[in-house]
Amino acid sequence: MFKRSSLAPSPARFLLPALAVLALGGCQTTGLDDVTGALGGRPEPVAAADGKPEMAALRERYRAKPDNPNIVLEYGKALRDSGQHAQAVAVFEQAVLTHPSNKALLAGYGRALADNGNFQQAFDVLGRAHSPEDPDWRILSAQGAALDQLGRNEEAQQYYAAALKIMPEEPTVLSNLGLSYMLQNNLPKAEQVLGRAYQRNQNNARIRTNLALVLGLQGRETEAEILVKADLPPDQAAAKITALRQLLAKKQQQRAEK
Repeated sequence: MFKRSSLAPSPARFLLPALAVLALGGCQTTGLDDVTGALGGRPEPVAAADGKPEMAALRERYRAKPDNPNIVLEYGKALRDSGQHAQAVAVFEQAVLTHPSNKALLAGYGRALADNGNFQQAFDVLGRAHSPEDPDWRILSAQGAALDQLGRNEEAQQYYAAALKIMPEEPTVLSNLGLSYMLQNNLPKAEQVLGRAYQRNQNNARIRTNLALVLGLQGRETEAEILVKADLPPDQAAAKITALRQLLAKKQQQRAEK
């Protein structure tokens, strides 16, 4: 769809293990994986009082009708939300073999692969879920996040731009775009884009934390901590600030070693 970038991995690439995938949602946690909310690996499992009985019921429905796309989508999403990423991949993979043209299943499969760290495969599968005749901004943004994980930042930014043409100023896409600029060490541009995302959804804790990270990387730790503390209980705020400081310390150490 777009020209592949030859950009080498940026100095900010060390952040990738701490980034968590677009993602288009997910719970809030207090570990390093949640310091940013769009790029990278495995969202924390959702904790729910009745989670086990509900999952058991979904599992039985799936076992009774494993070829039913609606049941697969529901069960696969529940597996993703509960942190069972390999299982989600297996469920969607089997369903896609049976329904190779089902775009909803392909989209679920692509997101499950991204959760599981299979970024190139996720990008390819998401491409099969998307058609130029009926573009989906969510899939374009998810593809951009996968490309950022692969170090293809300039190409990722083209996917975010395409998503924003469909859904102008969508905060989750802007957040991904801002993180992409951060990975290129273009911190002023990252701050500007994340600031736009924050203005459009100040209640999104992930966007606030992403903006806080970029502010902190520019040495503005007081501003960063104010954002991190917003609307969080004191213990969660303290944990997030600790995680943020750990990332900033890594950045400072990297600069000192150059």
